[in-house]
Amino acid sequence: MQCPLLYRFRVIDKLPEKPSEAATRGTLVHAVLERLFDSPAGDRTAPKAKALIPGQWDRLLESKPELTELFDGDAGGERLAGWLGEAEQLVERWFSLEDPTRLEPAERELFVETELDSGLRLRGVIDRIDVAPTGEVRIVDYKTGKAPRPEYAEGALFQMKFYALVIWRLKNVLPRRLQLVYLGSGDVLTYDPVPADLERVERKLLALWDAIRLATETGEWRPRPTKLCGWCDHRAVCPEFGGTPPVYPLSVRPAESEEGVQGRMEPVRAEAGQPAALEGP
Repeated sequence: MQCPLLYRFRVIDKLPEKPSEAATRGTLVHAVLERLFDSPAGDRTAPKAKALIPGQWDRLLESKPELTELFDGDAGGERLAGWLGEAEQLVERWFSLEDPTRLEPAERELFVETELDSGLRLRGVIDRIDVAPTGEVRIVDYKTGKAPRPEYAEGALFQMKFYALVIWRLKNVLPRRLQLVYLGSGDVLTYDPVPADLERVERKLLALWDAIRLATETGEWRPRPTKLCGWCDHRAVCPEFGGTPPVYPLSVRPAESEEGVQGRMEPVRAEAGQPAALEGP
């Protein structure tokens, strides 16, 4: 939805992308906040959370050795130290937004998957699910960036509505609240969904899958230039920057129609012979 051609490069061509400091810092912070809840409530303090950072960074490097490329040439370790310090600041800010001593998440980093009546499968990983004593469900997602301006909030909430739809269809439980915690700016964005909201999301996802299927069959993956192009790893092969995409690896048929979708979710194309599926970001 961000850019059809970028989707093709990532999902169909599977072009490699360099790890980024921002995305990796987000992964690290998420791991720390997840692991903090392993401790008893009284031990969930900011110093305790910050003390988890070095160990979680080591675990991340162990699972993804390519991340060492982020700090190539940093012989003295100054860049790495500064980067870890930024992660500490994000973790510490969380304590001004939520009190983990009063939280007992029902689920953390929960993989969820469901199949719609159409046969389209939806799946994703939810950062945290809280369940009140009364049974009400809250879906929480951590963001290490800054909160969007109000006119762009709907794009951020689309991801949360996606998760809410999966939970609703999977467990027949409508989440009471969706909550985005922005550690970069210290903001908390909440939204209380209603069935009509999630039904609209479901219709949008079905239209999105139709657009993906059409583009897959025709090979028509068009670029959608935005300010985000400056962070794209594939400008060298993008027509918008004078590049030539690699030869399309799938068989194609002539295009019969065009469809467009808007938003920010990055879905995943099903492999040949497998049920269709969309993944939340």
